[in-house]
Amino acid sequence: MNTLVTGGAGFIGSHLVDRLIKDGHSVTVLDNFSTGRPANLAHLKNNNKLKLVEADIADFAAIEPHFKGIDWVFHIAALADIVPSIQNPLAYHRSNVDGTASVLEASRKHGIKKLQYAASSSCYGIPDAYPTLETAEIRPQYPYALTKNLGEQMVMHWGQVYKLPVVSTRFFNVYGPRSRTSGTYGAVFGVFLAQKLKNQPFTVVGDGTQTRDFTFVTDIVDAVVTAVQSNVSGEIFNIGSGKPTSVNRIVELLGGPVTYVPKRPGEPDCTFADISKISRVLGWKPKIKIEEGVKILIENIDYWREAPVWTKDSIAEATKDWFKYLAPSAK
Repeated sequence: MNTLVTGGAGFIGSHLVDRLIKDGHSVTVLDNFSTGRPANLAHLKNNNKLKLVEADIADFAAIEPHFKGIDWVFHIAALADIVPSIQNPLAYHRSNVDGTASVLEASRKHGIKKLQYAASSSCYGIPDAYPTLETAEIRPQYPYALTKNLGEQMVMHWGQVYKLPVVSTRFFNVYGPRSRTSGTYGAVFGVFLAQKLKNQPFTVVGDGTQTRDFTFVTDIVDAVVTAVQSNVSGEIFNIGSGKPTSVNRIVELLGGPVTYVPKRPGEPDCTFADISKISRVLGWKPKIKIEEGVKILIENIDYWREAPVWTKDSIAEATKDWFKYLAPSAK
């Protein structure tokens, strides 16, 4: 197939590109390199199956010609992280909402066969039930979650109104090699691995008993490829490991001293995907257990050598707007 991956130089996107090329597909990558890294695709530099285009997905005129002749579109590109979305909601709307509209219209114009949207489990906010079903109430707690859900609503709407074949996949806590090393304080593994390299203590939020549905990136990739290859359209699927792991267990697996930072408002004590729908409808199941995934990360730890090393004080400074806007007392 001729495939197109938005955000293909990023963490998840670059692993998806690897998989598509391994499977024999041609891949066009659209990336503006705001968070994506050319180094993530450097090993494919001379591969004639890959075409790399530097473009902003919100610029319809710039991206539209590249959809000609494309069969499958994987829409992974987005601005992520909680704090910057609070500080700059317009940038997040432009990337995650306007950008998604551009991708949908380019896909519609050129009659693509299937579009997959990378949605986020952050749309559930703090859910009532665990494991959390796709039918749970949508409760975005911050602009990132809101814009990702608005993007998903548009994807479903284009499927309904324009009969565009679409599928949305809600990712839970993705981790693995090439996870982002720059930007505002965010993903736990990037923070911890940089700290481990510099022999600094792991900054654990709260008491570390909170659990997350950590899902290895190759499992995420396998799920989205399975969804796009299927004849299913107009559906939303959770993608998770199906088994939450505590932050304390992660620290135990990584090995090292710990310091604690305050629990943050708007964050659930647990994320736990109900993956019965994708297992039943598509026959997909995750393969990588947390112990194996962490072992792979440690083997690839040099990737985080240039990453910022967060401390208790720098985290407090970076997250002050988080507490300012999301704490209950601010309401």
